[in-house]
Amino acid sequence: MKFLSEKNPDIKRTYEIINEGISKRAVIVIMACCSVLYEGRARSRLADGDRMVMIKTDGSFLVHQDRNLEPVNWQPPKSQCKASLKEGLLHIEGARRNPPERLEVEIHSTYMASYFIGEDSKDLELAGYEADMVDMAFESPELIEKGFRPTSREYSTENGFIDILGKDQDGNLMVLEFKSRRAGINAVKQLKRYLDCFADHKQFVRGLLVAPSVTDDASDLLKEYKLEFKELEPPMEFDGDKNLTLDFFNNIE
Repeated sequence: MKFLSEKNPDIKRTYEIINEGISKRAVIVIMACCSVLYEGRARSRLADGDRMVMIKTDGSFLVHQDRNLEPVNWQPPKSQCKASLKEGLLHIEGARRNPPERLEVEIHSTYMASYFIGEDSKDLELAGYEADMVDMAFESPELIEKGFRPTSREYSTENGFIDILGKDQDGNLMVLEFKSRRAGINAVKQLKRYLDCFADHKQFVRGLLVAPSVTDDASDLLKEYKLEFKELEPPMEFDGDKNLTLDFFNNIE
């Protein structure tokens, strides 16, 4: 059986479902009224409330409330998870030794208990990030400007790593900072810090902020610092399928 779900199981049945899911290395999801106690590098306590409790096959142990993206409390992968019955209440514990810490959920009543045995060995493919823009600029430098020649990537300076260092068609040194989203004044200040590292350079050094767009404040600051802006959208193709973009997913009905 790959999937099992029961509504309103009693405490003993919830305990059985959790243990069966753990033994089968399944993803376990419990909807329940519970309290939460954490002890480790600090201490925290969460009084009774309706929450979602999840145990994953890698040992991750998470407690979610009905708000916020992140779990309210959790234990990382490789935690040792177990369930036990104590004085009529169900306790689920996730613990690890290094560092020593323990997360315990005390379940008072269960609305739904389930487990699922899935098969998923794929890794998430990412596109549309700064690294993709840097790759694209190295492969097609003419996208930046005619005659541009990238020479180094992740060039180390005392103020951080420059995305691309290169030269224009006239031999001027160029410092490029990439942003995959609308760039603000922090991106401009970051680029300026990189250029400051070349204050003793005898020749003119150009600073270029590369992004889909910039805010009005960032545009004004670019002018003040005498820096440049190049509008460029990040690539949305995945490796191995250059025809697959986000438009594909948007058109799925």
